[in-house]
Amino acid sequence: MLVLSFESSCDETACAVLEMSDGVREIKSNIIASSVDVQALYGGVVPEIASRAHIEAISKITYEALSTAGVTIKDIDLIAVTNGPGLIGALLVAVNFAKSLAYANGIPLVPVDHIKGHVAGNYLTHKKLEPPFLAFVVSGGHTSFFDVKTYTGFDEIASTRDDAIGECFDKIGRVMGLPYPGGATVDNLARVGNKHAVSFPSPAISKDTLDFSFSGLKTAVINYLNTKNQKNELYSKEDVCASVTYSITEAIKDKVSRALSETGYGKIVLAGGVSANSHIRDELNELCRELGAEFYAPELSLCGDNAAMIGAQGYYEYLNGARAGEDLNAYPS
Repeated sequence: MLVLSFESSCDETACAVLEMSDGVREIKSNIIASSVDVQALYGGVVPEIASRAHIEAISKITYEALSTAGVTIKDIDLIAVTNGPGLIGALLVAVNFAKSLAYANGIPLVPVDHIKGHVAGNYLTHKKLEPPFLAFVVSGGHTSFFDVKTYTGFDEIASTRDDAIGECFDKIGRVMGLPYPGGATVDNLARVGNKHAVSFPSPAISKDTLDFSFSGLKTAVINYLNTKNQKNELYSKEDVCASVTYSITEAIKDKVSRALSETGYGKIVLAGGVSANSHIRDELNELCRELGAEFYAPELSLCGDNAAMIGAQGYYEYLNGARAGEDLNAYPS
C-alpha cells in the first residue's frame, strides 16, 4: 500500500510517501520545509507566521514528495494527515489540503494523532518493532509515558504537570542567548561542561508518581542566570548546560526505571523531538543494558516533526478501521 502523508502541527510543513504492508515499512520520500529561520528572529514559534509558511509550502512539497518517490497521485492508496494536537491554524492547513486531495481523487483519508505519529517513527527505524511496549514521548510540548498495547491503542500513564522538557531546554537556551531552538545547542555545550558545577532541582517531583514538573527547574536556572547577570559575575554556559542536562537525565532514568518495573514491560520506545538529545539517548541506552531491557529510539532524521511518521501511524489506523470524511477537523490539544 502506498501512503501519502502530511504534517503541519507546528513550524515544519512535511509530506511523505511510504510503502507499507505486513512485511514492508519503506520511506520512498520524506520532504520537510521548515520556517525555523524566520521563527528564530522572534525567539520562538509565531503561530500566524507558521500558518502562512505552511500555506506557501504545502503544494510544492507535495509535488516534490510524489516526484522523489517516482509515483503520481493516481498511485496513492491512502492519505494520512496530522489533525492534532498542535497549533490550530497550522494544523488546519494540512487537514484541509489533505481533505481536498482525498476527495478530488477518491482516496481514503485517515486522521493521525501527532503523538502516536512520533512513536510510529520507530517502526520505520526498527522494522521488527511491534507493540506492546512502554513509550516515552519527549518534545517541545509533551513529556509523557504511554502504555502502547497495540499499534493504535495508547493509554497515557504519566506526564508533565506543567512545562514540557523541550520547552524547558529552549527557554533556558534563550535566556543564555543561545540560537533558537536552544535544545540542540544545550546538548552540544553540555558535552564539554561540568555536570556537577551547579546543583539544580530535579524535575522528578515525587516517588508516588511517574509525573514530571519542569517549571521549578526552569525557574531555578533562570534565577541563577539573572543573579549572575545582576551581580556582573561570570558563569560558564557549558557548565550550566551540563548541570541542567544532568538534572534532567537523572530524573528520566529514575522515572523510566520505575515505569518499566510498574508496567512489567521489557522494552521502552523513545520518541519526540527531544529524543534526538544525545545525553538522554546515551543514558537510557545504558540504563536498559543494566536492567536487561530493550531500548528503541528513532534515527535522528525521524526525531523531529516529519510526515513519514504520520504515514506509518496512518497505515495502522487504516487497518484498524479509521476513516475521515469531509467534516474532518483539527484539534489543538
